[in-house]
Amino acid sequence: MYSPVNSLEKSQLLMDLIAARQEAVSANIANMDTPNYVRKDIEFSQYLNTMNSNLETKLSQKLGPSGVMEPQSQTLTAEDELALMQKNSILYAVAARQMSNTITELKTVINVGK
Repeated sequence: MYSPVNSLEKSQLLMDLIAARQEAVSANIANMDTPNYVRKDIEFSQYLNTMNSNLETKLSQKLGPSGVMEPQSQTLTAEDELALMQKNSILYAVAARQMSNTITELKTVINVGK
């Protein structure tokens, strides 16, 4: 069942995950030339699976199996990391818009109740 409060919590969780991924990608870029540095990433699927929505379920299937920072065996390339950072910024824009819409809904409910 849809609830604006639950939607607000989902938006907050998604924004927290996006921020954590941004930190991981930034660390990857900063340490590209560091010997023996192991690439890190955040996968959203574990968290998105708990949101009980078809969209979140589809996203979680597409984004991968784990929701924690974990080492990746692939080679670091600036192009790949910058592309991931760009995807992350698009996700952030979507999450911010979702949060804004939820807040607007809550304001509307409060004003109608007056």
